[in-house]
Amino acid sequence: MTLKLVKASYEHQEQIVDMLKEWIAYNNAHPEANTSPWSIFKNDYHDFDNYINNIDYKKPKEGKVPSSTFFCLDEERNIMVGAINIRHYLNDHLLKYGGHIGDGIRPSERRKGYATKMIALGLAECKKLGIDRVLLVCDKDNIGSKRSIIKNGGILENELLEDGKIVERYWIDVK
Repeated sequence: MTLKLVKASYEHQEQIVDMLKEWIAYNNAHPEANTSPWSIFKNDYHDFDNYINNIDYKKPKEGKVPSSTFFCLDEERNIMVGAINIRHYLNDHLLKYGGHIGDGIRPSERRKGYATKMIALGLAECKKLGIDRVLLVCDKDNIGSKRSIIKNGGILENELLEDGKIVERYWIDVK
């Protein structure tokens, strides 16, 4: 498995759109599905120019923070297997419930170890941004996400209740 994080671009338009079509169809059929990272769903990919130009928050609106979104490319198969959104700093809500990183793996590629590697790549991007202590959160019942975070050095700080669900908060020191 040879993975790398790439920014949204015309070079990868076909792979990104293919992944989004699958993921959106899955989410539509499974209303309970997690839509993380939300950043890849917030804009309509049919206007790809608008999509790639507005996927990151460079000058965020009130309540948002600057963020960078990356797609995870499996270079051997030339497909996007997931995406990750990195928040450059935390506001009060992100400190409790969102963390620095939101990530997700496309439905057909789950349970294959991609999330663990993608988080590791995301942590390297955090380091480039000068974030040396990274917060990741997940629902308590999301065993796969929890395992990926722990495999990357995540240390559970606590659990909080949000909208009737228990959210676990993990910190990772980036060296």
